[in-house]
Amino acid sequence: MADLNGMTIAAARDALRAGEVTSVELTEACLAAIAGAGALNAFVHHTPEIALEQARAADARIKAGEAPAMCGIPLGIKDLFCTRGVPSQAGSKILDGFLPEYESTVTQNLFDAGAVMLGKLNMDEFAMGSSNETSVYGDVVNPWRRGNDDAPLTPGGSSGGSAAAVAADLCLAATGSDTGGSIRQPAAFTGITGIKPTYGRCSRWGIVAFASSLDQAGPMTRSVRDAAIMLEAMCGHDPKDSTSADLPVPDFEAMLTGDIRGRKIGIPREYRMEGMPDEIEALWAEGRRMLEDAGAEMVDISLPHTKYALPAYYVIAPAEASSNLARYDGVRYGHRARLAQGDGITEMYEKTRAEGFGHEVQRRVMVGTYVLSAGFYDAYYNRARKVRTLIKRDFEEVFAQGIDAILTPATPSAAFGLGKMSDADPVAMYLNDVFTVTVNLAGLPGIAVPAGLDKQGLPLGLQLIGRPWEEGDLLNGAYALEQAARFVAKPAKWW
Repeated sequence: MADLNGMTIAAARDALRAGEVTSVELTEACLAAIAGAGALNAFVHHTPEIALEQARAADARIKAGEAPAMCGIPLGIKDLFCTRGVPSQAGSKILDGFLPEYESTVTQNLFDAGAVMLGKLNMDEFAMGSSNETSVYGDVVNPWRRGNDDAPLTPGGSSGGSAAAVAADLCLAATGSDTGGSIRQPAAFTGITGIKPTYGRCSRWGIVAFASSLDQAGPMTRSVRDAAIMLEAMCGHDPKDSTSADLPVPDFEAMLTGDIRGRKIGIPREYRMEGMPDEIEALWAEGRRMLEDAGAEMVDISLPHTKYALPAYYVIAPAEASSNLARYDGVRYGHRARLAQGDGITEMYEKTRAEGFGHEVQRRVMVGTYVLSAGFYDAYYNRARKVRTLIKRDFEEVFAQGIDAILTPATPSAAFGLGKMSDADPVAMYLNDVFTVTVNLAGLPGIAVPAGLDKQGLPLGLQLIGRPWEEGDLLNGAYALEQAARFVAKPAKWW
């Protein structure tokens, strides 16, 4: 069987159960692909021994006839997820040398289901970034290129390593996390599928925190069916996470009928941003037509507070980050600065954090500390929280009117060149989140599906936003969109 590393989860599952391939063979194919893809800089901690041990155990489990859907499937794990005894740095120097003594709930759920960990994936430092250029490991490179242009492109962020690895067939799927679009934006930039579930659907325990009220884990896969299979394995109530929902996890794959006749899909007028590229506008119109042809009813809707989402997000997220990142001080674990004679604990904190945190993390910590400080708390943080409530209410009112899902672009552009949005203008980078942050602020599920190519041959994605806790219905809508779009393009191998 050729190109084992290019299989979907669904195809690999069926082949494993039929005895046509073994998990060890799948894993070895992925490990060989990873070894030849150093130019992408997607994998940063390699765990071949663990992978082969897990693969052998999965093969035994499959042979015994006790195999869940994810059993034997080789995955990449974003470096944000703590993995027992394996470096878990969140892309930051300040966690250099950190080896957790525990497993994140999401990775434990996947391993309990028989999944195989190939290694840890590159990411923006502490998940702060939209281009995977803030990582201590260096930039991830998108496997896609513009026509005959060799200029390296961003895979998006913060889950850039996950997106690049799945798109380049280094693993069958990967874990991602999404605080303001960090699953959906890189998925759109690399021509894969990525879903952010409802806040509370996946446990946050053991995932390095960025903004606790926004962070949510999700799968990054080659198809909607794969996303449904992997999401089910990742989900479940976790008493270790106070925000984890005690709700049954449905069989998401069984809900993929592709039948969306009579479903009402909202088209929000506020997402028609000034200066939106014609190609994004055309893709959105084509998505609307495809869903309409599938039998859905398209309804123009209004989400009036959308224009305040980005500024509210960039107050709330840094505020929570400044609180969460206060624990990295060089005392208990990770990097500690070399001290001069006479330095005390204050100097240790200052030097450690100055050396350990990159520029973007420092920027957000300072912004967050400022908006939480006396005299500015009400002016910024409290006001942003009120705006967040209004944004959430906009969605609630639309869903109360019978809307089943909302269709929007996933990103304001195709993948851009690495180094093209410089550190000198962070706001230009933040604008990449314009279509995605509302979903996190409202705690809703959202999915990005590849739907076409731009004139330079780069993938473009559409986003569907669903009702809370109705990931199955959302995935079915995405499945209908996927079937209509028939996106099968792959990057030409240059690495």
